[in-house]
Amino acid sequence: MKIALLGYGKMGKTIEKIALERGHTVVTRIGRNDSMEDITKADVIIEFTSPESVMNNLKYLIPTQIPIICGTTGWNENLGEVTDMIKEHKSSMVYASNFSLGVNIFFELNKKLAAMMSQFKEYDVKMQEIHHTEKKDAPSGTAITLFEGLAKSVSKENWHLGTDLKEDSVSIEALREEDVKGTHSVTYQNEIDSIEITHTAHTRDGFALGSVIAAEWIINKKGIYTMKDVLGL
Repeated sequence: MKIALLGYGKMGKTIEKIALERGHTVVTRIGRNDSMEDITKADVIIEFTSPESVMNNLKYLIPTQIPIICGTTGWNENLGEVTDMIKEHKSSMVYASNFSLGVNIFFELNKKLAAMMSQFKEYDVKMQEIHHTEKKDAPSGTAITLFEGLAKSVSKENWHLGTDLKEDSVSIEALREEDVKGTHSVTYQNEIDSIEITHTAHTRDGFALGSVIAAEWIINKKGIYTMKDVLGL
């Protein structure tokens, strides 16, 4: 499989390593301000850039009909527009707030725990995410996906940044520390005890492997998908 890497920072370089280990070829590596001219040589495009550039990238890439794996977060409010573009151009894309296989299992565990806790209203739920200091969006896309997975079960309509407890909103504490790959926790607590589930990423390899697996899966498919589709969860 011929892969184009759009975004060639730390994540792009890790994706390249994993892709080569799995027998694929990287035909172009596009960093900031580089030309996208060689993108048409690829069978699939893996996009890990920034919230500021992702929509312009997708508007350029979708009409090419080359399958896209989009790992950039911070564009959820544009999902409807992107979905319409995918349908219009008969293209294909996998998007995810997190491509890690472990995190996607964690998403399902989060939903099951929230369903169990729905009958115990004496517990308050709160969340925390920790990332490296270079991460620009807060809370993380992964944290927002976790919130979406528990919101209905715990009867919370919104999330807010910070640690204050609010009646209709889940607090998400977003911390930025040096060289943290990503840690997410969901905690239910009352005066008696606490129940907490946590996912901790030790390296970027998990995100990279998931994106390459998604790239292998999307070939010859049309439409817009998530990692839940890729992994059959």
